[in-house]
Amino acid sequence: MDIHMTHSLFITRRHVLGLLATAAVCPIQAATPWPETLRAALGQTVYFNAWAGSERINAYLQWVAGELQRDFGVKLQHVKISDAADVVKRVRAEKQAGRKDTEGTVDLIWINGENFAAMKRDALLSAPFAQTLPNFQWVDTAGKPTTLVDFSVPTDGLESPWGMAQLTFFADAKRVPKPPQSMNELLALARSQPGRITYPRPPEFHGTTFVKQALIEHAPDVKALAQPVTFAALEAQAAPLWRFLDALHPQLWRGGKQFPQNSAAQRQMMADGELLLALTFNPNEAANEIAAKRLPTTVQSWQFAKGTIGNTHFVAIPYNAPSKAGAQVVANFLLSPAAQARKADIDVWGDPTVLDVARLPAADRARFASSVRPGQLAQSAPALPEPHASWVDALEKEWTRRYGV
Repeated sequence: MDIHMTHSLFITRRHVLGLLATAAVCPIQAATPWPETLRAALGQTVYFNAWAGSERINAYLQWVAGELQRDFGVKLQHVKISDAADVVKRVRAEKQAGRKDTEGTVDLIWINGENFAAMKRDALLSAPFAQTLPNFQWVDTAGKPTTLVDFSVPTDGLESPWGMAQLTFFADAKRVPKPPQSMNELLALARSQPGRITYPRPPEFHGTTFVKQALIEHAPDVKALAQPVTFAALEAQAAPLWRFLDALHPQLWRGGKQFPQNSAAQRQMMADGELLLALTFNPNEAANEIAAKRLPTTVQSWQFAKGTIGNTHFVAIPYNAPSKAGAQVVANFLLSPAAQARKADIDVWGDPTVLDVARLPAADRARFASSVRPGQLAQSAPALPEPHASWVDALEKEWTRRYGV
Protein backbone atom coordinates (compact mmCIF):
# COMPACT_ATOMS: atom_id res chain seq x y z
CA MET A 1 0.00 0.00 0.00
CA ASP A 2 1.43 3.39 -1.02
CA ILE A 3 0.23 6.01 1.44
CA HIS A 4 0.49 8.67 -1.26
CA MET A 5 -2.42 6.92 -2.96
CA THR A 6 -4.74 6.45 -0.01
CA HIS A 7 -8.19 7.94 -0.48
CA SER A 8 -7.68 11.13 1.53
CA LEU A 9 -4.25 10.61 3.09
CA PHE A 10 -6.00 10.54 6.45
CA ILE A 11 -4.01 7.75 8.11
CA THR A 12 -5.44 7.01 11.52
CA ARG A 13 -4.02 5.49 14.66
CA ARG A 14 -5.63 2.13 13.97
CA HIS A 15 -3.63 1.94 10.74
CA VAL A 16 -0.26 2.59 12.35
CA LEU A 17 0.64 -1.00 13.19
CA GLY A 18 -0.30 -2.15 9.71
CA LEU A 19 1.73 0.60 8.12
CA LEU A 20 4.79 -0.33 10.12
CA ALA A 21 5.01 -3.52 8.08
CA THR A 22 4.65 -1.69 4.78
CA ALA A 23 7.71 -1.32 2.57
CA ALA A 24 6.55 1.34 0.11
CA VAL A 25 6.28 4.47 2.22
CA CYS A 26 6.84 8.22 2.00
CA PRO A 27 9.89 9.22 4.08
CA ILE A 28 10.05 12.31 6.23
CA GLN A 29 13.78 12.18 5.77
CA ALA A 30 15.82 9.55 3.98
CA ALA A 31 16.16 7.40 7.12
CA THR A 32 12.72 8.02 8.62
CA PRO A 33 9.77 6.33 6.88
CA TRP A 34 6.41 7.90 7.66
CA PRO A 35 5.09 4.87 9.60
CA GLU A 36 8.07 5.20 11.94
CA THR A 37 7.22 8.85 12.43
CA LEU A 38 3.65 7.84 13.28
CA ARG A 39 4.93 5.29 15.79
CA ALA A 40 7.34 7.79 17.37
CA ALA A 41 4.50 10.31 17.66
CA LEU A 42 2.23 7.97 19.65
CA GLY A 43 1.79 9.39 23.13
CA GLN A 44 3.64 12.63 22.44
CA THR A 45 2.33 16.03 23.49
CA VAL A 46 2.78 18.77 20.90
CA TYR A 47 2.94 22.30 22.32
CA PHE A 48 1.54 24.39 19.46
CA ASN A 49 2.27 28.09 19.96
CA ALA A 50 -0.47 29.83 17.98
CA TRP A 51 -2.19 33.20 17.98
CA ALA A 52 -5.29 33.08 20.18
CA GLY A 53 -7.06 36.30 19.21
CA SER A 54 -10.07 34.59 17.61
CA GLU A 55 -12.68 32.40 19.29
CA ARG A 56 -13.33 30.68 15.96
CA ILE A 57 -9.66 29.76 15.51
CA ASN A 58 -9.38 28.57 19.11
CA ALA A 59 -12.46 26.39 18.64
CA TYR A 60 -11.05 24.98 15.40
CA LEU A 61 -7.82 24.02 17.17
CA GLN A 62 -9.85 22.29 19.87
CA TRP A 63 -11.46 20.19 17.13
CA VAL A 64 -8.02 19.44 15.65
CA ALA A 65 -6.81 18.35 19.08
CA GLY A 66 -9.69 15.89 19.41
CA GLU A 67 -9.05 14.38 15.98
CA LEU A 68 -5.32 13.98 16.62
CA GLN A 69 -5.83 12.34 20.01
CA ARG A 70 -8.40 9.90 18.65
CA ASP A 71 -6.72 8.94 15.40
CA PHE A 72 -3.00 9.31 16.08
CA GLY A 73 -2.54 9.19 19.84
CA VAL A 74 -1.00 12.69 19.75
CA LYS A 75 -2.03 15.28 22.32
CA LEU A 76 -2.17 18.83 20.93
CA GLN A 77 -1.75 21.59 23.50
CA HIS A 78 -2.64 25.04 22.17
CA VAL A 79 -0.24 27.50 23.80
CA LYS A 80 -2.12 30.75 23.31
CA ILE A 81 0.06 33.67 22.24
CA SER A 82 -0.55 37.22 21.02
CA ASP A 83 2.64 37.66 18.96
CA ALA A 84 4.81 35.01 17.30
CA ALA A 85 7.81 37.33 17.69
CA ASP A 86 7.77 36.56 21.42
CA VAL A 87 8.09 32.84 20.65
CA VAL A 88 11.00 33.50 18.29
CA LYS A 89 12.75 35.41 21.09
CA ARG A 90 12.17 32.50 23.48
CA VAL A 91 13.61 29.90 21.09
CA ARG A 92 16.58 32.16 20.39
CA ALA A 93 17.19 32.53 24.12
CA GLU A 94 17.03 28.75 24.52
CA LYS A 95 19.69 28.31 21.85
CA GLN A 96 21.91 30.95 23.41
CA ALA A 97 21.53 29.15 26.73
CA GLY A 98 22.76 25.93 25.13
CA ARG A 99 19.46 24.04 25.10
CA LYS A 100 19.96 20.77 23.23
CA ASP A 101 17.92 19.57 20.25
CA THR A 102 15.19 18.05 22.42
CA GLU A 103 15.15 20.49 25.33
CA GLY A 104 12.94 23.26 23.97
CA THR A 105 9.53 24.48 25.09
CA VAL A 106 7.96 24.82 21.62
CA ASP A 107 7.09 21.92 19.31
CA LEU A 108 5.20 23.80 16.62
CA ILE A 109 4.67 27.49 15.87
CA TRP A 110 2.16 29.34 13.65
CA ILE A 111 4.40 31.68 11.71
CA ASN A 112 5.23 33.60 8.55
CA GLY A 113 6.98 36.72 7.33
CA GLU A 114 9.72 38.38 9.32
CA ASN A 115 9.42 35.83 12.14
CA PHE A 116 10.14 32.95 9.77
CA ALA A 117 12.98 34.90 8.17
CA ALA A 118 14.54 35.47 11.59
CA MET A 119 14.27 31.81 12.61
CA LYS A 120 15.71 30.65 9.29
CA ARG A 121 18.57 33.17 9.45
CA ASP A 122 19.48 32.24 13.02
CA ALA A 123 19.21 28.43 12.47
CA LEU A 124 16.35 28.14 14.96
CA LEU A 125 14.35 25.64 12.87
CA SER A 126 14.40 21.87 12.63
CA ALA A 127 15.48 20.02 9.47
CA PRO A 128 13.37 20.50 6.33
CA PHE A 129 10.18 18.45 6.60
CA ALA A 130 7.28 20.11 4.78
CA GLN A 131 7.61 18.71 1.29
CA THR A 132 7.98 15.16 2.56
CA LEU A 133 4.67 15.21 4.46
CA PRO A 134 2.26 12.81 2.72
CA ASN A 135 -0.43 15.48 2.33
CA PHE A 136 1.95 18.02 0.81
CA GLN A 137 1.31 16.46 -2.60
CA TRP A 138 -2.07 18.24 -2.68
CA VAL A 139 -0.66 21.73 -2.01
CA ASP A 140 -1.22 24.14 -4.90
CA THR A 141 2.40 25.23 -5.30
CA ALA A 142 1.82 26.28 -8.94
CA GLY A 143 -1.31 28.40 -8.46
CA LYS A 144 -0.28 29.63 -5.01
CA PRO A 145 3.51 30.19 -5.21
CA THR A 146 3.57 31.82 -1.77
CA THR A 147 3.26 28.27 -0.38
CA LEU A 148 6.97 27.97 -1.23
CA VAL A 149 8.13 31.57 -0.74
CA ASP A 150 7.41 33.48 2.46
CA PHE A 151 7.76 37.27 2.12
CA SER A 152 10.29 36.72 -0.70
CA VAL A 153 12.25 34.21 1.46
CA PRO A 154 12.28 30.61 0.11
CA THR A 155 10.77 28.25 2.67
CA ASP A 156 13.14 25.37 1.71
CA GLY A 157 10.83 22.89 3.43
CA LEU A 158 11.37 24.51 6.84
CA GLU A 159 7.70 25.40 7.29
CA SER A 160 4.49 23.76 6.11
CA PRO A 161 1.71 25.85 4.53
CA TRP A 162 -1.52 26.06 6.49
CA GLY A 163 -3.75 28.75 4.97
CA MET A 164 -3.98 31.62 2.50
CA ALA A 165 -4.45 35.30 3.19
CA GLN A 166 -5.01 38.36 1.02
CA LEU A 167 -5.73 41.96 1.92
CA THR A 168 -9.47 42.47 1.52
CA PHE A 169 -11.73 45.42 2.26
CA PHE A 170 -15.40 45.33 3.24
CA ALA A 171 -18.13 47.90 3.70
CA ASP A 172 -21.89 48.28 3.72
CA ALA A 173 -22.95 48.75 0.10
CA LYS A 174 -25.60 51.23 1.26
CA ARG A 175 -22.86 53.56 2.51
CA VAL A 176 -20.12 52.71 -0.01
CA PRO A 177 -21.92 51.88 -3.25
CA LYS A 178 -18.74 52.33 -5.31
CA PRO A 179 -15.81 50.72 -3.46
CA PRO A 180 -12.38 52.29 -4.06
CA GLN A 181 -10.19 50.21 -6.36
CA SER A 182 -6.78 51.59 -5.41
CA MET A 183 -5.05 53.54 -2.68
CA ASN A 184 -5.49 56.73 -4.65
CA GLU A 185 -9.24 56.10 -4.93
CA LEU A 186 -9.27 55.42 -1.19
CA LEU A 187 -7.65 58.83 -0.67
CA ALA A 188 -10.34 60.44 -2.83
CA LEU A 189 -13.06 58.74 -0.75
CA ALA A 190 -11.40 59.92 2.47
CA ARG A 191 -11.33 63.47 1.18
CA SER A 192 -15.02 63.30 0.28
CA GLN A 193 -15.95 61.87 3.70
CA PRO A 194 -13.32 63.06 6.20
CA GLY A 195 -13.06 61.22 9.50
CA ARG A 196 -14.83 58.08 8.22
CA ILE A 197 -11.78 56.01 7.17
CA THR A 198 -8.74 54.73 9.03
CA TYR A 199 -6.48 51.69 9.38
CA PRO A 200 -5.02 49.80 12.36
CA ARG A 201 -1.93 51.20 14.01
CA PRO A 202 1.34 49.52 12.92
CA PRO A 203 3.04 47.29 14.02
CA GLU A 204 -0.32 45.48 14.22
CA PHE A 205 0.02 43.37 11.08
CA HIS A 206 -3.17 44.57 9.37
CA GLY A 207 -1.94 48.14 9.74
CA THR A 208 1.51 47.25 8.49
CA THR A 209 -0.08 45.47 5.52
CA PHE A 210 -2.06 48.61 4.69
CA VAL A 211 1.22 50.53 4.64
CA LYS A 212 2.91 47.86 2.48
CA GLN A 213 -0.02 47.96 0.02
CA ALA A 214 0.43 51.71 -0.32
CA LEU A 215 4.18 51.18 -0.74
CA ILE A 216 3.68 48.68 -3.58
CA GLU A 217 1.27 51.01 -5.37
CA HIS A 218 3.60 54.01 -5.14
CA ALA A 219 7.15 52.60 -5.25
CA PRO A 220 9.18 53.71 -8.32
CA ASP A 221 10.66 50.21 -8.69
CA VAL A 222 8.49 47.43 -7.26
CA LYS A 223 11.16 44.81 -8.02
CA ALA A 224 13.46 46.47 -5.50
CA LEU A 225 11.00 45.50 -2.76
CA ALA A 226 11.81 41.81 -3.26
CA GLN A 227 15.39 42.42 -2.14
CA PRO A 228 16.60 42.90 1.45
CA VAL A 229 16.00 46.46 2.54
CA THR A 230 18.85 48.98 2.63
CA PHE A 231 18.85 52.58 3.80
CA ALA A 232 19.17 53.77 0.20
CA ALA A 233 16.36 51.51 -1.02
CA LEU A 234 14.06 52.64 1.79
CA GLU A 235 14.73 56.28 0.98
CA ALA A 236 14.16 55.83 -2.76
CA GLN A 237 11.18 53.45 -2.74
CA ALA A 238 9.28 54.76 0.29
CA ALA A 239 9.47 58.49 -0.45
CA PRO A 240 6.20 58.44 -2.48
CA LEU A 241 4.59 56.33 0.28
CA TRP A 242 5.23 58.96 2.92
CA ARG A 243 3.88 61.68 0.61
CA PHE A 244 0.72 59.58 0.14
CA LEU A 245 0.28 59.03 3.89
CA ASP A 246 0.97 62.72 4.58
CA ALA A 247 -1.96 63.52 2.29
CA LEU A 248 -4.20 60.73 3.65
CA HIS A 249 -3.76 61.09 7.41
CA PRO A 250 -5.45 64.52 7.86
CA GLN A 251 -8.57 63.02 6.24
CA LEU A 252 -8.68 59.97 8.53
CA TRP A 253 -10.61 59.27 11.71
CA ARG A 254 -9.44 61.72 14.40
CA GLY A 255 -7.29 63.45 11.82
CA GLY A 256 -4.83 60.57 11.68
CA LYS A 257 -3.63 61.40 15.20
CA GLN A 258 -5.01 58.15 16.60
CA PHE A 259 -5.51 54.71 15.06
CA PRO A 260 -7.47 51.60 16.09
CA GLN A 261 -5.33 49.07 17.92
CA ASN A 262 -6.33 46.18 15.64
CA SER A 263 -8.59 45.11 12.80
CA ALA A 264 -11.28 43.85 15.20
CA ALA A 265 -11.62 47.33 16.67
CA GLN A 266 -11.85 48.83 13.19
CA ARG A 267 -14.49 46.26 12.20
CA GLN A 268 -16.58 47.14 15.25
CA MET A 269 -16.30 50.85 14.47
CA MET A 270 -17.57 50.12 10.97
CA ALA A 271 -20.43 48.00 12.35
CA ASP A 272 -21.36 50.90 14.66
CA GLY A 273 -21.43 53.32 11.72
CA GLU A 274 -18.44 55.33 12.90
CA LEU A 275 -16.32 54.21 9.92
CA LEU A 276 -17.19 53.50 6.30
CA LEU A 277 -15.02 50.44 5.80
CA ALA A 278 -12.76 47.88 7.42
CA LEU A 279 -9.98 45.62 6.23
CA THR A 280 -8.92 42.04 6.81
CA PHE A 281 -6.45 39.40 5.65
CA ASN A 282 -9.21 36.78 5.45
CA PRO A 283 -11.33 37.19 2.30
CA ASN A 284 -14.20 35.42 4.09
CA GLU A 285 -14.23 37.55 7.24
CA ALA A 286 -17.22 39.67 6.25
CA ALA A 287 -19.18 36.52 5.39
CA ASN A 288 -18.18 35.09 8.77
CA GLU A 289 -19.43 38.18 10.56
CA ILE A 290 -22.68 38.23 8.61
CA ALA A 291 -23.26 34.55 9.41
CA ALA A 292 -22.69 35.37 13.09
CA LYS A 293 -25.21 38.25 12.77
CA ARG A 294 -22.60 40.85 13.71
CA LEU A 295 -22.78 42.61 10.33
CA PRO A 296 -25.77 43.29 8.04
CA THR A 297 -26.26 41.25 4.87
CA THR A 298 -25.66 44.38 2.78
CA VAL A 299 -21.92 44.31 3.57
CA GLN A 300 -19.77 43.50 0.54
CA SER A 301 -16.10 42.49 0.20
CA TRP A 302 -13.62 43.53 -2.46
CA GLN A 303 -9.95 43.69 -3.37
CA PHE A 304 -8.32 46.40 -5.47
CA ALA A 305 -8.63 45.91 -9.22
CA LYS A 306 -4.88 45.53 -9.87
CA GLY A 307 -4.39 43.31 -6.84
CA THR A 308 -3.70 43.33 -3.12
CA ILE A 309 -0.96 41.83 -0.98
CA GLY A 310 -1.35 38.10 -0.49
CA ASN A 311 0.61 35.54 1.46
CA THR A 312 0.53 32.12 3.06
CA HIS A 313 0.68 31.36 6.75
CA PHE A 314 2.61 28.31 7.91
CA VAL A 315 3.55 26.04 10.79
CA ALA A 316 7.20 25.37 11.63
CA ILE A 317 9.16 23.14 14.01
CA PRO A 318 11.93 24.71 16.15
CA TYR A 319 15.35 23.08 16.20
CA ASN A 320 14.92 21.96 19.82
CA ALA A 321 11.31 20.70 19.72
CA PRO A 322 11.00 17.72 22.09
CA SER A 323 8.15 16.17 20.05
CA LYS A 324 9.37 16.53 16.46
CA ALA A 325 7.56 13.40 15.25
CA GLY A 326 4.30 14.54 16.81
CA ALA A 327 4.75 18.01 15.30
CA GLN A 328 5.10 16.46 11.83
CA VAL A 329 1.94 14.43 12.35
CA VAL A 330 0.10 17.60 13.36
CA ALA A 331 1.42 19.51 10.33
CA ASN A 332 0.38 16.66 8.03
CA PHE A 333 -3.11 16.52 9.54
CA LEU A 334 -3.50 20.28 9.11
CA LEU A 335 -2.90 19.69 5.37
CA SER A 336 -5.47 16.88 5.10
CA PRO A 337 -8.52 17.59 2.93
CA ALA A 338 -10.76 17.03 5.96
CA ALA A 339 -8.94 19.61 8.09
CA GLN A 340 -8.50 22.10 5.25
CA ALA A 341 -12.17 21.88 4.23
CA ARG A 342 -13.36 22.41 7.80
CA LYS A 343 -11.01 25.39 8.17
CA ALA A 344 -12.37 26.88 4.92
CA ASP A 345 -15.99 26.52 6.08
CA ILE A 346 -17.35 30.00 6.76
CA ASP A 347 -19.34 28.69 9.72
CA VAL A 348 -16.11 27.34 11.28
CA TRP A 349 -13.27 29.72 10.36
CA GLY A 350 -13.40 30.64 6.67
CA ASP A 351 -9.62 30.53 6.13
CA PRO A 352 -8.87 29.81 2.43
CA THR A 353 -7.23 26.49 1.66
CA VAL A 354 -3.66 25.96 0.43
CA LEU A 355 -4.71 22.83 -1.47
CA ASP A 356 -5.37 22.44 -5.19
CA VAL A 357 -8.98 21.35 -4.75
CA ALA A 358 -9.36 20.42 -8.42
CA ARG A 359 -6.71 17.69 -8.04
CA LEU A 360 -8.29 16.06 -5.01
CA PRO A 361 -10.19 12.75 -5.24
CA ALA A 362 -13.91 13.34 -5.85
CA ALA A 363 -14.98 12.60 -2.28
CA ASP A 364 -12.46 15.07 -0.86
CA ARG A 365 -13.30 17.65 -3.51
CA ALA A 366 -16.91 17.48 -2.38
CA ARG A 367 -15.88 18.58 1.10
CA PHE A 368 -15.18 22.06 -0.28
CA ALA A 369 -18.48 22.48 -2.13
CA SER A 370 -20.60 25.26 -0.66
CA SER A 371 -23.06 27.90 -1.80
CA VAL A 372 -22.09 31.56 -2.08
CA ARG A 373 -22.81 33.38 1.15
CA PRO A 374 -23.64 37.07 1.75
CA GLY A 375 -20.47 39.10 2.15
CA GLN A 376 -18.24 36.66 0.30
CA LEU A 377 -15.73 38.04 -2.15
CA ALA A 378 -17.43 38.15 -5.55
CA GLN A 379 -14.20 38.11 -7.55
CA SER A 380 -10.62 37.60 -6.43
CA ALA A 381 -7.99 40.09 -7.59
CA PRO A 382 -4.37 39.17 -8.29
CA ALA A 383 -2.33 38.40 -5.17
CA LEU A 384 0.62 40.78 -5.04
CA PRO A 385 3.82 39.38 -3.50
CA GLU A 386 4.93 40.64 -0.12
CA PRO A 387 8.05 42.79 0.04
CA HIS A 388 11.11 41.02 1.45
CA ALA A 389 10.62 40.29 5.15
CA SER A 390 13.34 42.79 6.10
CA TRP A 391 11.14 45.67 4.92
CA VAL A 392 8.63 45.12 7.72
CA ASP A 393 10.77 46.33 10.60
CA ALA A 394 12.18 49.22 8.55
CA LEU A 395 8.72 50.44 7.52
CA GLU A 396 7.27 50.07 11.02
CA LYS A 397 10.11 52.02 12.62
CA GLU A 398 9.88 54.83 10.07
CA TRP A 399 6.07 54.92 10.33
CA THR A 400 6.36 55.18 14.12
CA ARG A 401 8.97 57.94 13.84
CA ARG A 402 6.72 59.94 11.51
CA TYR A 403 3.22 59.25 12.82
CA GLY A 404 3.44 57.31 16.06
CA VAL A 405 3.58 60.15 18.59
